[in-house]
Order: sequence, then C-alpha cells, then structure tokens
Amino acid sequence: MSNLSAQEAKNKSNKVAIRFVILLIGLYFLFSQGNLFMNSVMTESGRFYNPYIAEHFNYIQWIKSSLIYFSSELIDLFGFYTVSNESDVMVVNGPHLRVNYSCVGLGVMSFFSAFVIAFPAKLKAKVKLFLIGIVMIYVLNVFRIAGLGVLMGIFKSQRSNFEYHHEIFNAIVYLCIFLLIFFWIKKNTKQPKV
Repeated sequence: MSNLSAQEAKNKSNKVAIRFVILLIGLYFLFSQGNLFMNSVMTESGRFYNPYIAEHFNYIQWIKSSLIYFSSELIDLFGFYTVSNESDVMVVNGPHLRVNYSCVGLGVMSFFSAFVIAFPAKLKAKVKLFLIGIVMIYVLNVFRIAGLGVLMGIFKSQRSNFEYHHEIFNAIVYLCIFLLIFFWIKKNTKQPKV
C-alpha cells in the first residue's frame, strides 16, 4: 500500500513540475514578446505604432523616465551635474548615457513575473515575492545607470572598458533573482520529514 501511495505522490509531483515548466516557458514568451510588441506600438518608428496608445498607455516610457530621473538624482549626489530628457542622461563634462528599451529591464521582469505566476505557492507569498523582486530589479537598474554615469565621469579615459555593462548587469540581476527565489522556495515549500 505504501509503495502505491509513494508512486502516486511521485506522479503528482511530476505533473506539478511539468505544469510549472510549461507555464513558465509560456508566460515568459507571452510577457517578453508582449513587451516587444507594445514597444513597437508605442514607438513612432515601430511597425504597429498607435499615437493614442503611445500617448496614454506608454508604460515602457514611464519606467524609462523614472529610471532616468532617479539615476540622474543619484549621479548628482556624487557631485556631478546631469541634464536629462526622455531617453538620455548627460553628465556635464562626463558621459552621455542613452537609456533605450533594452536598458529598462523588461526581459528580467518578464522572466521573474512568469516564475512567480507559474510556481505553485500561496497567493499571499507570491504577491510578496513579486513586489520584492520587481522593486529589487528596478533599484539595481537605477544603481547600474547611475554607477555607469559616475564611473565613466571619474574614469574618462577608460570609457571603452564599460562596453559589456548590459551583460554584467544581467548576470548580477539574475544572480540576485535566483538567490531571492532560492530562499523564497526554501521558506515557502514543505520539506519532507526524514
């Protein structure tokens, strides 16, 4: 009898795991491609540009503008003077940083959101993880942009060494996300008693 129940438990676990993986991949694809599509809808040069949506529902520009604002404020705290517009942070006597779609962090947010929705856990725990994770991604992104401005302002002759900041940022953010997820799973899943 216990062998049968162990097999049933294993089958149930396998179904849950398969459902999780399929849902994770599907949601990630939906979110990431949905964001790319919406970027095309909200960008004047985009294939599906819609002026009304671009003017009233441009969440990508809202995120970008807030990243630029807080990054500029942080750079100013280090004694630099910044000038910014809807796409750029310009440090006087320093670098010119262009913040475009790939700088917003929507790819990382898409993966994280897909994981939170797909993982089998209680809603309250999922909401808490989602809020902490999205805020963490956003704050790390502000620090990245501000850090680039400060470092490139200090080390003017070394600007070519900052070529791989997107890759480094993604590695750091994914490491932070995986650590957050690891500790969250450890806290929110039942451990079998041995």
